[in-house]
Amino acid sequence: MKLGGTTNLLKQTYAEWSEDKGPRLGAALAYYAIFSIPPLMMIAIAAIGFLYSGNVIERLQAQLATLVGAETAKTLMTGVQMSSYKGGWIAGLIGLAVLLFGASGVFAELQDALNVIWGVKPKDEGLKGLVKGRFTSFTMVLGTCFLLLVSLVIGAVVAAMTERFSSWFPGGPVIGHLLELMTSFLVITLLFAMIFKILPDVKIGWNDVWVGAVVTALLFTMGKFAIGMYIGKAGIGSAYGAAGSIVILITWVYYSAQILFFGAEFTQVFAKTHGSRV
Repeated sequence: MKLGGTTNLLKQTYAEWSEDKGPRLGAALAYYAIFSIPPLMMIAIAAIGFLYSGNVIERLQAQLATLVGAETAKTLMTGVQMSSYKGGWIAGLIGLAVLLFGASGVFAELQDALNVIWGVKPKDEGLKGLVKGRFTSFTMVLGTCFLLLVSLVIGAVVAAMTERFSSWFPGGPVIGHLLELMTSFLVITLLFAMIFKILPDVKIGWNDVWVGAVVTALLFTMGKFAIGMYIGKAGIGSAYGAAGSIVILITWVYYSAQILFFGAEFTQVFAKTHGSRV
């Protein structure tokens, strides 16, 4: 694709993002995320704990710290641990159902936002549409847990390789850091591909999905550092006292949502102009 074509593609993407009111969609998603992230983390910890022998909570907290800061990550994981309930199996099943429903809320809102971006309406209305939508959201919850598991396992392998490389030659830590970046980029790309392919009520070609997922992952990888710098420089956490961690989390989700929605707009513009022309 020529430079002029890329420029026009980005201009059209920005125009579509503005027309679809990306900031408003991001605000709604951030609101739902506050109620969905804790149960999602609880499900992830429980599911991954069955298959992964390492310290899940510590590793998840370390990954969260790279995104929202150490203090916010610690507060979030502490809340998740305090919310864990150990009761009978009936209460456990009821609790699991409540957690699944709560965790799926953010994906249900994300699905609505992506339908706005693609300019489509849900194929099924009423109760059938609600059940189908929630089932899709549950699928996304499980898929996210699986990707977290993959990320943790690969992270553990990379850490072991880095330690081994360090004993062989001085450049070992650099190689380990590059492997961590590549792993993170791969997992993020897979997550965005899953979101773009499964959630919207429209059939999107895989070529368009992968182009959009890679572009969005690049934007997210660059953007997360910018978001982290903004949150750190703006002093958002200290300005709100005890509620600072929640405000930081909302801010991070909001700006991350803007990147996601811009990537989704790019995907739909690319599909209509260069791809499958949905």
